Amino acid sequence: MREVSVIGIGQTKVGERWDKSLRELAVESILAAMDDADIERTDALIVGNMLSSRLASQGHLGALLADFAGLRGLEAMTLDAACGSGGAAVRAGYIGVASGLYDLVIVCGVEKMTDQFGCPTTAALALAADGDYEAAQGLSFVAINALLMRRYMYEYDVKHDDFAPFTLNAHRNAVGNPYSMFPRPVTLEEFRQAKKIADPIGLLDSSPIADGSASLVLCPTDMAKSLGRSPLVGIVGSAVATDSLALHDRRELLFFQAAHDSAYEAYRLAGVSPDQIDFFELHDAFTITAALSLEACGFAERGEGVRLAMEGEIRREGRIPICTMGGLKGRGHPVVASGVYQVLEAVEQLRGQAGPNQIGARLGMAQSSGGSGATVFTHILERME
Repeated sequence: MREVSVIGIGQTKVGERWDKSLRELAVESILAAMDDADIERTDALIVGNMLSSRLASQGHLGALLADFAGLRGLEAMTLDAACGSGGAAVRAGYIGVASGLYDLVIVCGVEKMTDQFGCPTTAALALAADGDYEAAQGLSFVAINALLMRRYMYEYDVKHDDFAPFTLNAHRNAVGNPYSMFPRPVTLEEFRQAKKIADPIGLLDSSPIADGSASLVLCPTDMAKSLGRSPLVGIVGSAVATDSLALHDRRELLFFQAAHDSAYEAYRLAGVSPDQIDFFELHDAFTITAALSLEACGFAERGEGVRLAMEGEIRREGRIPICTMGGLKGRGHPVVASGVYQVLEAVEQLRGQAGPNQIGARLGMAQSSGGSGATVFTHILERME
């Protein structure tokens, strides 16, 4: 297996992008990544997407985007692993390069969600849950996470206010990200007064639906070195694990087993432990998922993820900074694209291109989750100099 590096990144601003179509957003990020990598051609294009056929009336994205990016004839495909499809695309690109099948791969995550409003979007997102035993019984994706949050509060004697540091941290970091949807701080009082959308989850516990696209160019590390890339950022650990879709089928309701298994396999492959990770771009679709992800990945004991946030350890100055460019909550969550944005933002940190959000870092981790922790992709990246 060959070592793999990221040599190109490109992204669009996240938001309600009524000014551009899905293909325009995707092509913008693809061309930006190619420009950053200084390449004109590639061996393959791998696209992550979940909702385009339901919300944008467009399927068959691999061929479509290859064509409109000026890469007609290229090997291209689309992957779907629910909300984790961006992570799946990065994983597939990594495998393609590491195996020797490809030398240059473009990975693109794209989602166009805001052209629809209300019920169609909620119904489309519910595809990430168990259709027979959750969605068909009336459980929306927000409601499923509300059940998790309520149980967590009961089991660990946690109040709703205690989750506020996750939101405050995400918005604080989004201020320094020119591509974020909500580049403004949020106060504790705003968090408390936010409208409840599925009790106990309030509006400010939840990441917003959005439009956006992010792309990466991957190649063998030896090739990246020959191209004179500096600083070089390598993917030193890549792993995926699964759990049941339905919460009631989990062995432990309040433990993200797939996140744990995926993370610890990535640690093994990278030859590192959790205490060596300098920052963590986690899947903070809801404040409860942020807490459970920290616990599953070894940064906090069970029931202590919220307290880690309360103690300020998730801030850029803390022990394990999370969501350093705003995360899903502050940057915005164009569902599948988020998994690629996370890796891209880790590359920015490791290259020293994170602007006012820069932290000193050698190792970063990005984790993308499909459903409520049913399919989880983990990537560990290293600044290699």
